[in-house]
Amino acid sequence: MWNPRALSAPLAVLLLLLHCLLATVSAQRSAWKTLSGAPPLVVARGGFSGMFPDSSDSAYNLAVITCGPDVYVWCDVQLTKDSVGICLPDINLLNSTYITIPYPNQTKTYLVNGVATDGYFSLDYTMKQLNSVFLTQGVYSRTNRFDGNAFPILTVDDLLTSKQKPKGIWLNIQHDAFYAEHKLSMRSFVISASKRIVFSHISSPEVNFLRNISSRFNPKTTKLVFRFMAKNDVDPSINQTYESLLRNLTFIKTFASGILVPKEYIWPVDASLYLQPHTSLVSDAHKAGLEVFGSDFVNDVPSSFNYSYDPLTEYLQFIDNGDFSVDGVLSDFPVTPFEAIGCFSQLGTNATKQDKEALIISKYGASGDYPACTNLSYIKAIEYGVDVLDCPVQISKDGIPFCLNSIDLIESTTVAQSSFSKFAMTIPQIKSGSGIFAFNLTWSDIKTLTPSILNPFAKYRLFRNPKSKNSGNLMALSDFLSLTKSHSSLSGVSIAVENAAYLAEKQGLNVIDAVINALSEAGYDKPGSQKVYIQSTDSSVLLKFKEKTSYELVYKIDETVGDAANAAVEDIKKFASAVIVNKNSVFSNNEQFLTSTTKTVPKLNAANLSVFVETFSNEFVSQAWDFFSDATVEINSYLNAEGLKIDGIITDFPKTADRYRRNKCLNLGDKRPTYMDPVTPGGLFSLITTDFLPPAQAPLPPLTESEVAEPPLPPVAKIAPASSPSSGTPAPQRNAQPKVAVCFFFSSLAVFIASLLVL
Repeated sequence: MWNPRALSAPLAVLLLLLHCLLATVSAQRSAWKTLSGAPPLVVARGGFSGMFPDSSDSAYNLAVITCGPDVYVWCDVQLTKDSVGICLPDINLLNSTYITIPYPNQTKTYLVNGVATDGYFSLDYTMKQLNSVFLTQGVYSRTNRFDGNAFPILTVDDLLTSKQKPKGIWLNIQHDAFYAEHKLSMRSFVISASKRIVFSHISSPEVNFLRNISSRFNPKTTKLVFRFMAKNDVDPSINQTYESLLRNLTFIKTFASGILVPKEYIWPVDASLYLQPHTSLVSDAHKAGLEVFGSDFVNDVPSSFNYSYDPLTEYLQFIDNGDFSVDGVLSDFPVTPFEAIGCFSQLGTNATKQDKEALIISKYGASGDYPACTNLSYIKAIEYGVDVLDCPVQISKDGIPFCLNSIDLIESTTVAQSSFSKFAMTIPQIKSGSGIFAFNLTWSDIKTLTPSILNPFAKYRLFRNPKSKNSGNLMALSDFLSLTKSHSSLSGVSIAVENAAYLAEKQGLNVIDAVINALSEAGYDKPGSQKVYIQSTDSSVLLKFKEKTSYELVYKIDETVGDAANAAVEDIKKFASAVIVNKNSVFSNNEQFLTSTTKTVPKLNAANLSVFVETFSNEFVSQAWDFFSDATVEINSYLNAEGLKIDGIITDFPKTADRYRRNKCLNLGDKRPTYMDPVTPGGLFSLITTDFLPPAQAPLPPLTESEVAEPPLPPVAKIAPASSPSSGTPAPQRNAQPKVAVCFFFSSLAVFIASLLVL
């Protein structure tokens, strides 16, 4: 007989499980603070326009190849004389095509939104005439090496026949009013095209255009999006500023399901390019039922110093800040927002390291954000998750070892503007040109110097964190070791020793013994959890440390090499267990295009030598084109390159590197998303046509045995001690060289930055 009580307990359990399941699903759906609770969309502006010419077939294909089938592609629609819709990023064809070659001297002047504009315009040419016009990379800071591929202008219909299929096509109608003035109807074109093509989104900065087509589209199939331009610009269709329209989101909702806004609408920056508190725009729009899409995302135009030149950090600021998430982003480099959404979002502050093999080794601490080798730079590097903290040891006149990136104090302090400027001299054995050298000042003098942040890419007008450009204090080696000893998160310290022979012979300073003594006094000569790495480009220095200590010895190859002779490798193994090589010794390149994988790392791997690679920086100019101006793509490609084992990376931005090894997409095997695939050296280079190839380069030379061998270190000379220069002793003799001129490069990003840098 059926007993309802017999089922009551199992039924209760079943209901409880169902409740838990629904709660879990609900939590997963609500993890994103978008309007729908779904992950943000990624819209590739003109395809992967950060690499190939905007709106070219290669740009559209690359977007899908690198990002996968979930990417949306964007087409800025222009109209031809015969009403054909074409994809071009600008109404003026001069900005994106080679139109002057088939049609020279045919510029015209039109009023575009009330502004007289000279150039070439699609409405003056039929589609047949434009078939002989080819696209160009319109952003001059990007490579034009692909322009030889003769990319044709694509029609909107051509997007249907693309080899790679995106998830959706987003049309942007920027100039409906302009074309209407010249008897061309965007409305008619869009409605006609929609009968052949399903568009996921249609946007426009003109209210009347969207209102006129709103009744013709089902929002479940095609979403209409109002595009905001600069706040003081005027919508020509209704003669209102975008700032005034921003205050009336309920009106926008009557004809659109979303808004597309410049990212500064959401996270404004001040005149010095630092982030201000976010506005309430996203939450206000969500309350009004509007999705919010952010525009103007590019990897190669820095927007705020808060992002430390890391575009991934910027995307996370918009999608995973704890308060809100935009519903999508419009990007020239779509691979980066895909990384942010799929691999780096919602990690939390204590995300587990997925890659526990490769070490993160600092380059002068967190010197990408703070002055090199200062207490602040070191403390931040530890906070950012570095494994091995580095100290390049210099030595003062009175024999005190301290940490600084260079023996020349000018490179990272303001010594040239101090009373010690009279100590400028030229020492060819150390460097070309003048310097103010550490061994000419006592430690009591040196520690009073003001640090100065390194700007290795100043010639590109890329400057680092001006607000902290003189922050922190220099550290004696003993203080550095006290700091590292107190932080159990560190697995080791790296001590670099250079110029030991010169210091011993010419200055009577024994830097090797000074380092050994400091390590011993700090307790590093006893067994412990932290390793000591002694690094040098001088094999005689490492041999001396091997003779006196049992620390890990690391040989730095300071040349770019494509291989290593067997005899050279055997010599290295006699005094070192690890080798440092530069990035170009791993992947060879020609004008910043990767061409091949060298034999260097495989040769060192075969000899059981650990390999550390330097220097990984966030600034896009430090990276090959193949890495899409994204430091994370670069790190991923080195650490996952086929056939290579890299045991550590040396970086001045340890926060970026540590975040990489915590991402959710590591160790997924065959399930790894396409946007986390390492790049293939030579892949992009092979797409350059013969007439656009850079000049061929000679093969990289191998490291030879003679380059490794060094003469034995000379004995330490006995030199009578001299008083501190601050005590009135005369400056040392120097050769007749002009005084050092400290040159600062001014950033075009903001006059304010330039004024900070010359203070």
